[in-house]
Amino acid sequence: MLGDAERALLEGARTATLATIASDGRPRLVPVCFVVERTAAAEPTLWTPIDEKPKRSAEPRELERVRDIVADPRVTLLVDRWDEDWSRLGWLRLDGRAMLVDPGADRDARDRAIGMLRAKYPQYAGHRLEALPLIRIGIERIRSWGQLSD
Repeated sequence: MLGDAERALLEGARTATLATIASDGRPRLVPVCFVVERTAAAEPTLWTPIDEKPKRSAEPRELERVRDIVADPRVTLLVDRWDEDWSRLGWLRLDGRAMLVDPGADRDARDRAIGMLRAKYPQYAGHRLEALPLIRIGIERIRSWGQLSD
């Protein structure tokens, strides 16, 4: 379960690094925006959008991270805390399973996630998130190290 310092780091982070497993078995890393949805489950659910920031393809299912998740849903999300004072370094690594949630599917959960994304990132006000898939990550394992709080 997430401890208080882990939860604070996760919920306060503006970005994270999402790792998927490429078809050749190598890790594929991409920076992502995300939100944390507290649920009745023991661990939170994370949501990251397929948004309208510039990408190699306008078709969401052609994105490498999406193809990776469809082929193998195991993912890792890394949130780190950097400081020039190395006694204040820390990181949180969340292993889980991801799934693509298409428009029209699980509408209530998608609507909540989109609302949270727009509240956290005002830049999403002009993005058509309702028309694009979202990635939902269910957390299975948590690891952390170092100084996680101020």
